[in-house]
Formats: sequence, C-alpha cells, structure tokens
Amino acid sequence: MLVLARKIDESIIIGDNIVVKVVSLENGVVKLGIDAPKEIAIIRNELIEEITQTNKAAVGVSTEDELVELSKILGK
Repeated sequence: MLVLARKIDESIIIGDNIVVKVVSLENGVVKLGIDAPKEIAIIRNELIEEITQTNKAAVGVSTEDELVELSKILGK
C-alpha cells in the first residue's frame, strides 16, 4: 500500500485519467473528490462489505426445520 500525505486542494493522479483531490478536512473527516471516467465504478468499501454479507445470508444454509416449514408453505 502506498501512503501519501496531502493537504487541502492537493491531489494525486492514478493512471492517466483518475484524479483524487482532498476537498476538505473537518473534525477528523477527510472529504475527497474523485474525477474518473464514467466506465470506472467508484463505491465505498463499507457498501461492498454490506452487499457481500447480504448475499451470503441470502444463499445461507437452511436448517431442516426451515426446509420442512418451507415445504408446508409450498404445499409439498
């Protein structure tokens, strides 16, 4: 991992076409501006983790009791 120190209004360039700029620093929170092509997805890590956990829960292993109950609901 590369760690850089930047001040407000300073930026870094990733590749040829992604610019990350420090917009503000307030109460220990850094606000970043990201300028990138539309085809590059930008998503917060905590959202990816939440989606991953939701997907894992959705395909989780069912207990035998849950399967019996589901069979009753489906009429089988």
